[in-house]
Formats: sequence, C-alpha cells, structure tokens
Amino acid sequence: MTDLMTLAELGGPLAAMGGAAYARHAHPAAYWSTVGLPVSVARLMASYTSTMDARGLTVEPSRWRTLAVKATTRREVRPVPPRRGMIRPTSTGLRIRLRLAAGQEPADVAASAERLRHAWGVHAVYVRDVRPGVVELRLVGFDVLRKVRMPRRIDGGLLRVPVALREDATAFLRDYRAVPHELVLGATLSGKSMYLRNLLTGLAAQPVVLVGIDCKRGVELAPFAARLSALATDPDQAAELLPVLVKEMEDGSGRHRP
Repeated sequence: MTDLMTLAELGGPLAAMGGAAYARHAHPAAYWSTVGLPVSVARLMASYTSTMDARGLTVEPSRWRTLAVKATTRREVRPVPPRRGMIRPTSTGLRIRLRLAAGQEPADVAASAERLRHAWGVHAVYVRDVRPGVVELRLVGFDVLRKVRMPRRIDGGLLRVPVALREDATAFLRDYRAVPHELVLGATLSGKSMYLRNLLTGLAAQPVVLVGIDCKRGVELAPFAARLSALATDPDQAAELLPVLVKEMEDGSGRHRP
C-alpha cells in the first residue's frame, strides 16, 4: 500500500516533467510561451548583476557613488553593471536594452554572448548596437530555424522583400533599392529555390516588371508564368530574350541621364 501511495505521489510530477520534455522537443514555441519564458525572466532578474560581474561586464563605481553608499549604508561597494531596461517578451524570446557604463563598448557585450546564453538558459543571445552607449540583447528561446515562421509584422516597402528568417528570429529583407544586383549561389538542397520563390512571391505584389530565364524547361519559374512579362525556358529562347532586356536597360539608362 505504501508503495502504491509513493508511486501515486511521484506519478504527477513525473508526468508533468515528461510532458514538458515532449513539448520542448515537439512544440518549442508553445513550450517557450508557457514554461521557458517565465523561467528565463526569473533567472535573468535574479542573476543579472552577478552574471554581468562574472562575465567582466561591470566597472568600478564612481567616487560619488562610493561615498554615497558608504555614507548611507553598510553594504559593500560593488562594481556597476550596465543599466538594464525593461524586459520585453516575444513569441520567440526576450529583448532587453542595456545602457553601457563608462568605458564599455558593444563589442565587450558581444564577446560574452555565448556565456550569457549559458547563464540564462536560452538557445542564443545576439547583440545589436542601438545608439551610442546603448545595446539591445535579443535572447532567442529555441531554434527558430527548425520550423520557420516569419514574424507577423515586417517593415517592408517598395522593392524590399522578406525572403528568409535569420537565426535571431528577425526577417532578412532583400532591398533592391539599396543593392540592385545579386548573385545567388549554393549547393544542391541549400535553399536557392525556396529563396527564389519567396523573392518572386514578394515582388509579384508590387508594381514591377518581372522577367524570367529558366533553362531547366521552366521547372522553377513556370508556376509564376502568369505574373511574368516574359519567360525563357531553353537556351534558344534565352538568346532571343537577353538582347531585348539589354536594349530596354540601355534605353532606360538614357532616359534617366541628365
């Protein structure tokens, strides 16, 4: 009877632990929202000062601060970490801004990103320079590339197309107004076709002319033929189409020449 009661008492916690482990593997986003997020926030808030001190991200307090602490309390005067801003949870992790102490640089924080990841128990930590003296830590709770979901809000625009998801859970925008030319290379199954499809899908909704050359008999571009102004699917068609495009490019260059 005692063994049955012991088993019953242990069964609930063991089942909860097993369910959490399964959710973390099979549904990492749901696990993060329900378990990982509150645990990481609590761990960060409880260990922030000691973690920064252990990683060498603190500085000696100013003389005035030292005198004030000694005059008002009997506490030991400790090194000063970067001033922590509000913790902002996201569906994939956390964001937090740090105001660096005098003498610190963003590179100092970036060099400690891997150690911060271990200290706070997250998948990855990325550092972004916001403005002089301020950096943003982006904590990613799980591997966002295992099951890609693009962010709901993306700052796109004319000729700016979200085509992929970065490891830090932000969208990669292909901006043709900043860099008009591009060459995409990669091994088989490296993602070239998916990149091209995302690019065409994003450009198709914009007021631009699209022309395709797909000498693999249109395997990649045929599904977009209805949106393309022209599509060459073999070398002969490509040889006819290219001079037309060159002439259009030269004529357009001449029209915009002062």
